Amino acid sequence: MSVERSSIAIETLAWDKQGGMLPAIVQDADTLRVLMLGYMDATALRTTLDSGHVTFFSRSRNAQWTKGETSGHYLDLVAIDVDCDRDTLLVTARPHGPTCHLGRESCFAQAPGGAQPFLHELDVLIAQRERERPADSYTTRLFDGGIRRIAQKVGEEGVETALAAVAQGDEELMDEAGDLLYHLLVLLRARGLGLADVEALLKARHAR
Repeated sequence: MSVERSSIAIETLAWDKQGGMLPAIVQDADTLRVLMLGYMDATALRTTLDSGHVTFFSRSRNAQWTKGETSGHYLDLVAIDVDCDRDTLLVTARPHGPTCHLGRESCFAQAPGGAQPFLHELDVLIAQRERERPADSYTTRLFDGGIRRIAQKVGEEGVETALAAVAQGDEELMDEAGDLLYHLLVLLRARGLGLADVEALLKARHAR
């Protein structure tokens, strides 16, 4: 069952089954690829929920550790699911760089990722641009210009899309719509959001 960060009842989980630990499977929130397996005790889970960075308990070091605290490759928490026996966690997160210490995207070299539409791929690329800020990137220039400039571009592209719809052909409309979608994804990312957040909202509305 899916649980919200603020509502998870940590004390009700089946900590006694495995000596105070729960296995935590980490999955990429955008590609659905399994990234790694770690273990959490109650303190690590609470730290994960409070900080928004996925945190584990290292059995070999006998200490809590936050993924990325030395490498910078943090896992930003999106959601946590608890299985039906309440003894395993499924953590969905957005990685900052490779998850595996070997420099791979996943600790499981052949782990499949769900087939994603191109908009998801574009959203992931925009998130990468926001983190890395390559100097020759138009997306970088948008982020550097600040959220007001990005919002202005969305407004401009929205007007141009509307005008194309009433006064131009299909090719022009498609061209303007593509520009609008791209700049909207940049705007969402500048606010710390992404395509998955909009999808979740639409799914919630659809379920009403």
